[in-house]
Amino acid sequence: MPTKETALKAITDQGLLPLFFYENAEVSLEIIKTLYDAGVRTLEYTNRGPAALENFKYLKAGLKDFQDLHLGIGTIKTVQQAQDFIDAGADYIVAPIVDPAVGNLAHEAGLLWIPGCFTPTEVHVAQQAKAALIKLFPANILGPEFLSSIKELFQGQLFIPTGGVELEENNFRTWFKAGVCAVGMGSKLISKDVLANQQYDKLRELTVQALHLAKTCRN
Repeated sequence: MPTKETALKAITDQGLLPLFFYENAEVSLEIIKTLYDAGVRTLEYTNRGPAALENFKYLKAGLKDFQDLHLGIGTIKTVQQAQDFIDAGADYIVAPIVDPAVGNLAHEAGLLWIPGCFTPTEVHVAQQAKAALIKLFPANILGPEFLSSIKELFQGQLFIPTGGVELEENNFRTWFKAGVCAVGMGSKLISKDVLANQQYDKLRELTVQALHLAKTCRN
């Protein structure tokens, strides 16, 4: 059974958190299998549309033999959403905001909660609510300099930027140098083209590249 600790370790070991949503559940499953084939062992499916919950249940059923894969759910803003996806088997909860009530629910379920923060005050609130990992969102607005400026205030806190991280060595290196433990990648990795045209070979190639960058830029 995935735990808070195993989910966190999967993300920090991988150094990369792919994330996406797609209306078609079958294509979503193939995308995840492609990511897995490229070496991904943890990813976030996002709660971005009315089909998300049913899709998530379909994905969990379709991935039951992938025992070493952690499948998290993102864009969770309410306690009800969190409960629905916990019931559906989410391995961890990712949010674009800080809602301590959502954090409490995740903690009670023994799951990792990753809230999104944009200010030092929000980081503080997230810490008070026992967030082991904090998402910097949107990362393209905040930039690596933001983390460099605040990390001394929050020593020991783990951070992951999401939103606008580029699949490019200098961008990865700058983020890791600023002090992140991993980077989140959505449409810059799993693009609309890849989804719409089921470009699985292209996705596999890009994912291998992203995993390699995460590994080399972190060291």
